[in-house]
Amino acid sequence: MSQATRPIPEGFHSITPHLICKGAVDAIAFYQQAFGAVELDRMPGPGGRLLHASIRIGDSILMLCDEFPEFCSSGQMPAPGSAVSIHLYVPDADAVWERALAAGGQPIMPLGDAFWGDRYGQLVDPFGHRWAIATHLRDMTPQEIAAEMSRQVPGA
Repeated sequence: MSQATRPIPEGFHSITPHLICKGAVDAIAFYQQAFGAVELDRMPGPGGRLLHASIRIGDSILMLCDEFPEFCSSGQMPAPGSAVSIHLYVPDADAVWERALAAGGQPIMPLGDAFWGDRYGQLVDPFGHRWAIATHLRDMTPQEIAAEMSRQVPGA
């Protein structure tokens, strides 16, 4: 008797980011160096491009591929950048932040203690994707967050 197929494959969550990168093989190398990614699979495509790959960062899977404009799949970001940010919770935001910058990430929001209780910063990877790096430092009530926001954010 065969086992029933799972509607969500093992290891995946309901939502899985799928990044289109100009240079997907280089992107995998960056994510390995910056975020400790582990490559799960790779499917070569026509013209030396990467048709599909999966990597694991922490307990989550990220899929990626090269650009295939002939299939309406472009990795070029409209100016000034992406409207999407990938939020990555890690045990040590400072260590991951430094590794990501050393690997070629560019900071767009400095890493610091945020009013909602996280150590938090944003960077853009060499492929134009925005990453929010965070470590949760303390649990806060909505009232505590609002009070801290009014202290840290002028005009809030």
